[in-house]
Amino acid sequence: MIRFGIIGTNWITDRLIDAGTKLDDFQVAAVYSRSKENAKDFAARYGIRETFTNLDEMAKSNKIDAVYIASPNSLHATQAITFMNHRKHVLCEKPLASNTAEVDSMIEAANANQVLLMEAMKTTLLPNFKSIQQNLYKLGKIRRYVGNFSKYSSRYDAYKEGTILNAFKPEFSNGSLMDLGVYCIYPMVLLFGHPNSIKASSYLLETQVDGEGSLLIEYDEMDAVIMHSKISNSYSPSEIIGEDGSMMINNISEPTEVEIRYKDGSTEKISVEDEMPSMYYELREFIDLIKLGKLESEVNSHQHSRTTAEIIEVARKQTGIVYPADK
Repeated sequence: MIRFGIIGTNWITDRLIDAGTKLDDFQVAAVYSRSKENAKDFAARYGIRETFTNLDEMAKSNKIDAVYIASPNSLHATQAITFMNHRKHVLCEKPLASNTAEVDSMIEAANANQVLLMEAMKTTLLPNFKSIQQNLYKLGKIRRYVGNFSKYSSRYDAYKEGTILNAFKPEFSNGSLMDLGVYCIYPMVLLFGHPNSIKASSYLLETQVDGEGSLLIEYDEMDAVIMHSKISNSYSPSEIIGEDGSMMINNISEPTEVEIRYKDGSTEKISVEDEMPSMYYELREFIDLIKLGKLESEVNSHQHSRTTAEIIEVARKQTGIVYPADK
């Protein structure tokens, strides 16, 4: 049984705990919130025994083996390092940190303390992403990757009315690229590796975080186009284009329908039915790695996370997005 501490009492944590009910070796043993009342309310909802309003006390606790971090992006690094320094394994929500310097510090802490650090990028551990990997050869020579995640944020309505919520505050290292673009970039890195060059553009809101943007990315014999937005919807699929066919992916963050369209006009459905909630698979991976004594996932590896962070950082520098964490 792996006993988890939880940081963050929001909808994504609810989804993780729901997925955890499908695992016999998952237990939520403690929850942290800055508000004692929020911590107690959340604990009561899920039957959690321990509540904390002090992170250091929770990190020192012998009641937990690991922590799931779902706090604002700007807090990921310091919180993760605090727990790793107390020999707790860390499953940290995407994006792993604000910048590459923070990612490097997190990896260094994981190695120094011999604990598991894994980015909670669910996409790359889903059955349909594995199907994408296994069937990629059918496309022939790959020439282009198109990643599209554009979803109108309900918080943008509040923003337009003058109320700026966390999703659009630079002090929390937020914005379209960090929150949605990362879902397009991480799978690309896993499939095709480190790119040769990056050219980014973005539309900055008055708060100086990006509402939307795009990236043109160059590899040796192919290119990639990434489109992301929190201020508009797009219904175009993501796509991997080869000389023999194209793979259509309905939702890059959580693919449920994947089809190959061959150049001869034939089609092949390669998607499978997910038997479990989407966050089950990242939890299964994380817990299995702990039980095997592994310190890193081969899929959501330290290097994949660092390369993704590097691409985001280059894009931010090109488009003038600067966070307090960068200073």
